[in-house]
Amino acid sequence: MPGAYLVGRVGDTPPGGAGAAPAGTAPAPLSVGISSYNWAEPCGQYFLLDQDPGHVPPPPPPQDTRTWGRSLGGIDGGNMQLQLTVTGRTQAPVVLGRLHVRVVERGRPLDRTAYAMGDGCGSGITPQTFDVDLDAPRPYVKPVAGHDGDRVVPAKDFPYKVATGDPQVLNLDVHTEEHAAAWYLELDWSSGDAKGRIRIDDGGEPFRTSAIEGRPTYGYWPDKGAWGRQ
Repeated sequence: MPGAYLVGRVGDTPPGGAGAAPAGTAPAPLSVGISSYNWAEPCGQYFLLDQDPGHVPPPPPPQDTRTWGRSLGGIDGGNMQLQLTVTGRTQAPVVLGRLHVRVVERGRPLDRTAYAMGDGCGSGITPQTFDVDLDAPRPYVKPVAGHDGDRVVPAKDFPYKVATGDPQVLNLDVHTEEHAAAWYLELDWSSGDAKGRIRIDDGGEPFRTSAIEGRPTYGYWPDKGAWGRQ
């Protein structure tokens, strides 16, 4: 399929699920799934809500935080630690050429209250880690050193290769200290003469993140059964 250019989309799909290819084209030879919306769970995760603390329910278990935030009309506050798992669908290697960030909207931070989901951090599988500064004039995906337990994982830029049984995990720390932004990602790939691009978004819509600097911030106090100012 010389020169083919395939476009897919993923949102809340689990690892192994990817958007359908356009009619009349072969499916992309890889899948991209969102493994976690906070790979350092629950360290530093905030939701901005237009809600009074007295009307906000207690934070849920970590796996339910995104559903909880959405049900209350919240968006991610400060930063989103997005973990992607890229898996090849064939034995032939697929080269991941570049990951792009596309900012479609940027403005003043939302005038809302920030609610913290918890304290402490967990560990994960060996990743490659990237930083995305949404405040930059032209945001890009910058490789940075990550961690696997106590071991430092050196920064490594694209390209990568994936194939069946040989996935690649990408950890992205996407953050803003000055704006409210709507954004999505695009992953370029190639395999032989075929090439394509996978769009990665939030269930068909851009991700939305807003700065929390200077905003009232609350954490939940289990002993009091209430939210308290931090």
